[in-house]
Amino acid sequence: MSEPITASQQSIAFIGAGNMASSIIGGLIDNGWAKDSITATARSEETRNSVSHRFGIQVTDDNHQAVEQSDIVVLCVKPQVMKTVLLDLAPTLQETKPLLISVAAGIDLASLQKWGGSGLPIVRSMPNTPSLLRSGASGLFANELVNESQRSITDTIFKAVGIVLWVQDEARIDTVIAISGSGPAYYFLFMEAMTEMGVKLGLDQETAKQLTLQTALGAAKMAVYSDVDAKELRRRVTSPGGTTEQAIKTFQAGGLEQLVEQAMKAASDRAAEMTRQLAD
Repeated sequence: MSEPITASQQSIAFIGAGNMASSIIGGLIDNGWAKDSITATARSEETRNSVSHRFGIQVTDDNHQAVEQSDIVVLCVKPQVMKTVLLDLAPTLQETKPLLISVAAGIDLASLQKWGGSGLPIVRSMPNTPSLLRSGASGLFANELVNESQRSITDTIFKAVGIVLWVQDEARIDTVIAISGSGPAYYFLFMEAMTEMGVKLGLDQETAKQLTLQTALGAAKMAVYSDVDAKELRRRVTSPGGTTEQAIKTFQAGGLEQLVEQAMKAASDRAAEMTRQLAD
């Protein structure tokens, strides 16, 4: 009896070889995925040469060739061109029936199934930009044709760039977008404001910047590695009558919690709206 094929022995094609694809490819290789089992496609010869030199994988400008030889196909193209790419690939996808994974925001399973053809196991994923540093968070949703082995393989792929969380309802992908997809920008905005205020209070730009960034990094690490939640961590550093308490009271008086709620609702609503628009 032959040995079962492990995830790292599966052949995988990345349709599109931009930053996200490159991040995942790099993470997979570092985790032991065989280089000769990975293919990436790109229209630009410069991009193909760069990816080939960086990772030592197969590259091509022929999407069909890449799909024909792969068990897994990861769609890393822009949402605006996904329909064109999938309609072109549909005949080959119908012949080979690979596990299809999309990392494009705003493209729902119904559209992926309509453009790629019926009978395909499909995972819709939402990784975020910290995946570029392998500190990402990916939300995943699968259609009913994705089996447990394919779920496990998908876990392996996205754990190469961060943490992986599955949702049970496709609509919750919009919530993932509002939290982790758009979330890095929320923190960047807060960092901007803290740095600017540090300068206004008398620090030079570089000092204010370094203090802000290191504080953000330290707070995130405390939240990740602590055995208590963020609310309790905040309570522990907020001494009655102290400076932190005054700052927190000012944030709350200004409606910070309500503003976050409104902002995340707006992001989730926009994600749903984009999905409807791209399905047309």
